[in-house]
Amino acid sequence: MMTISSRTLAFLFFLSLLSSISLADNVNEDLEDLEQLLSIDEEEDKGGAAQGKPSEAELLSRAQRIVVELNNENVKRVIDGNELVLVLGYAPWCQRSAELMPRFAEAATALKEMKSPVVMAKLDAERYTKAAKLLDIKGFPTIILFVNGSAKPYTGGFTGDEILIWVRKKTGSPLIRLSSVTAAEKFLKKHQINVIGFFESYEGIEYDEFVKAATTDNEIQFVETDDVKVAKVLYPDIRSNNAFIGIVKSEPERYESFEEKIEEENILNFVELNKFALVTSLTELNSARVYSSPIKLQIMFIHVDSSEESLAKPLLTLFGLDGKRPLVTAFDNRIGSKYLMDSDITTKNLEEFCSGLLHGTLSPFFKSEPIPNQSEIIEKVVGRTFDSSILESAENVFLEVYTPWCIDCEATSRQIEKLAKHFRGQENVKFARIDASLNEHPKLQIDNYPALLFYAAGNKSYPIKLSKSPAQRNWQLL
Repeated sequence: MMTISSRTLAFLFFLSLLSSISLADNVNEDLEDLEQLLSIDEEEDKGGAAQGKPSEAELLSRAQRIVVELNNENVKRVIDGNELVLVLGYAPWCQRSAELMPRFAEAATALKEMKSPVVMAKLDAERYTKAAKLLDIKGFPTIILFVNGSAKPYTGGFTGDEILIWVRKKTGSPLIRLSSVTAAEKFLKKHQINVIGFFESYEGIEYDEFVKAATTDNEIQFVETDDVKVAKVLYPDIRSNNAFIGIVKSEPERYESFEEKIEEENILNFVELNKFALVTSLTELNSARVYSSPIKLQIMFIHVDSSEESLAKPLLTLFGLDGKRPLVTAFDNRIGSKYLMDSDITTKNLEEFCSGLLHGTLSPFFKSEPIPNQSEIIEKVVGRTFDSSILESAENVFLEVYTPWCIDCEATSRQIEKLAKHFRGQENVKFARIDASLNEHPKLQIDNYPALLFYAAGNKSYPIKLSKSPAQRNWQLL
């Protein structure tokens, strides 16, 4: 995966928490109250048509009434009393929850307009802990689909459209069938990305494989038609009356046709390879999709706004960088390596960088602090000096590996300092330490901190790992 990071304009979105309707004492009364509210909405819609288009705030207010509010008393009745219930578990203080709830309400509105039987509900899991425990909600936000009382984990995206698509796919409507040019034009205005399937008839092995793929996929809206004129509204370059599958996106690389044998696995791989834009801007909503791609060898151009700290900081920390200048990085998920392009960002350099990534000729990147110039009783080692200070040193080296956030590291460091003073002046022995949060080296693979390693002179390839407990004295190695 390749990531391009630079400073861009930041847009602020102001979100408000939804305050949904409360349920009455029984399910029937709940649904009757809900229908009354929806009737009021319909009347308001009629009045609004005469007075002008409703404001965004009015639309959100109406949408939030459709989302049923769960609590300790009604949760079991709602889950057991309805065939299909989609629950959003949230906490009022959770920023991600606040961002998701308006989109959840947006999906609820669309499902209501489609006369879907799915009940959309939300639960303040921090306030109603008994209900949260019953639904097994442990983090925020959490979305769960209940089918006849049985929980199914949510695996879709986090925009209103993505929630809607996932719910329809998992509740028996994986495809949208288009029968007219008008319907196709209306569909195309609403769906920025879709998979079109053209078949002479809605039956046969190839059609069945297409339906399977549409059901298995969690994110993209699949659409079908048996009319070539309708198909050409979505994908103009269809030249055959045979079965055809293609993906449509709202970007310069707008159309991609499927050329493999029509089988579920092949279709899903095709969608996975082509669903992202040429350059995808990383957001809170799509970050999980971007980082969870199952494809082992694929170059993705991802744009990260360095002013968005929650998105940029994990990446910058991974490379030990400050984000003050544009940079290009890459990840090879096959071998767990990362790379940094240290040349100017030009088309030629990008092409060479990508070619090196594909052919395995790039040198992996290991982060490092600047080379220190101070002389202390315990030598400070950084990534760039690990070879010269540790592996190429003629001395026996006692290395302390620590991180600033490690609870036990500070106490261990004090013990090591005492030990270093005790052995001061002894020939052929030196003490060193390295901050593993800021420095890396291919020969230093540590996952528990602090770590104490003894590199014996003449045998640096196999360091001895020492006990961290002062009671277990291994210092005789010195």
